[in-house]
Amino acid sequence: MATISDVAARAGVSTATVSRALNGKSTVDPELAARVQVAAEELGYHPNGLARNLRRQETAVLALIISDVENPFFTAIARGVEDLAQVSGYSVVLCNSDENEDKERRYIDVALQERVAGVVLSPTGRSTNVDHLRRQGTPVVAVDRPLAGPDGDQVLVDTRLAAHEATRHLADGGYRRIGCLSGPAGVRTADDRLAGYRDAVGEDRALFRRTEYRAEGARVAALELLDLPEPPDALLVANSTMTIGALQALTGRGLRPGRDVGIVSFDDAPWATLIDPPLTVVAQPAYDIGRVAAQLLLARIADGAREPTTTTLEARLIERQSSRRPGAGRSDDVPGGPV
Repeated sequence: MATISDVAARAGVSTATVSRALNGKSTVDPELAARVQVAAEELGYHPNGLARNLRRQETAVLALIISDVENPFFTAIARGVEDLAQVSGYSVVLCNSDENEDKERRYIDVALQERVAGVVLSPTGRSTNVDHLRRQGTPVVAVDRPLAGPDGDQVLVDTRLAAHEATRHLADGGYRRIGCLSGPAGVRTADDRLAGYRDAVGEDRALFRRTEYRAEGARVAALELLDLPEPPDALLVANSTMTIGALQALTGRGLRPGRDVGIVSFDDAPWATLIDPPLTVVAQPAYDIGRVAAQLLLARIADGAREPTTTTLEARLIERQSSRRPGAGRSDDVPGGPV
């Protein structure tokens, strides 16, 4: 394995010059820096990351702690973070908290121990605590869900408004009794989506269940609603994983999405257009969330005195056949008035 001395000898410079050149120092003459880069490539030299990290007391690594690696929404966020980090010279370590506070706490401890340069975090809930990271000076950017406590950098989506618009869309499609399947209480996205739904239907007509962000929980919750004396004829579902469970419940009752029970799901999963009928979705800009979060994190690493930044992105409704009955009228034609 080539050493820094080998690169220095090949380039005809000192080892100090090699070190400065490979670390991007502007004090190195451009011609010498180019010679060093060529020599390093010819010899297949890679800097000793451990030694460099010990000298700097930090790593060129970002930790990304997401809530559910099985959810395509979070994997798209991860891709956005990684793409931006890579071109900026950082590697990304992916940690899956699995919506579990204990796992999340352990990964935060690992980030501290490994002296990562920064953390992108999707908090599991209100109890998420990053005080230890902040005290050590490790920058943190929250994505999807805000952190409790002092203001910090965060990238969010206005899902309350999106849920309201999605519910109105179902009403405009002719559905008279719209229900909602949302996530656990205390999880900001679940609370906001349920609130947006309630804004649209009114408290006296709200028909909902809360469960974990999992397919099985949503299946059971959907069956509870479908077994009511007056079951819903449409469902707003808080994420794509839960929608799988809701579709399983409909199949088990012999009901057809769209015709018998309208469906709108948060997140445009890869399979959303492959089912019959194709699924109407509230598409969140997951990749952009990750990319913007990485930009904020790198800016915070470069300048820790910056003012905290909250970036709120917009979701958009993608209408497909699962939310339209053939020949249905608008909600204004529904007995009892609009939802």
